[in-house]
Amino acid sequence: MPLLLVAGVLLAGHVAIREFKKRKGKPEMKNLKNIAILAALIVAAGVVFALKHRARAPEASPPAPTTETTAPLPRLLELGADKCMACKMMAPIVADLKSTYAGQLHVDFIDVWKDPDAAGPYGVRVIPLQIFFDADGQELFRHEGFYAKEDILAKWKELGFEFP
Repeated sequence: MPLLLVAGVLLAGHVAIREFKKRKGKPEMKNLKNIAILAALIVAAGVVFALKHRARAPEASPPAPTTETTAPLPRLLELGADKCMACKMMAPIVADLKSTYAGQLHVDFIDVWKDPDAAGPYGVRVIPLQIFFDADGQELFRHEGFYAKEDILAKWKELGFEFP
C-alpha cells in the first residue's frame, strides 16, 4: 500500500509540474489548481486507507484453537492460504509435523483467505505465518514466510521443547 501511495503522489506531482511548464507562468492556472487539489485528495485517501488497514499485532495473543481434549501440549499454528505459493510449500511440512508428532505437538492450520475473521486476533501481516505456543497457550515465537521442517524443529529445541 505505501508503494501505491508514493506512486500516486509522484504521478500527480509529475502531471502538475508538466501543466505548470506548459503554461509557463500564464495566468490560466485553474487546471493546475484542480490538479493540486486532486493530488491532495489522493494522498489523503491513501493515508486514511493505510491507517484503516494497518495490521496491528495483538497486545496479548489469544490461545491457539484446540483440536483435541487431551493434556495440554505445545502448539504450532500455521496461518496461510491454499492458493499462496509459499503456503503450498508449507502444506506438506505442516501435514508431516501433524502426523509425526501427534500426541507430542498440536499442529493447526487456518486459511486466512477463506476465514479472515479467524485470523484477525493473530495480527497477520504476511503469510505464511507460524506461531509457536507453549502448553499454556502463551505465544513463544512467530515466523513470517516459508519455514523448513528442520528449522521449525530447531526453533522448538531452542524454546525448550525437543521432539524425538
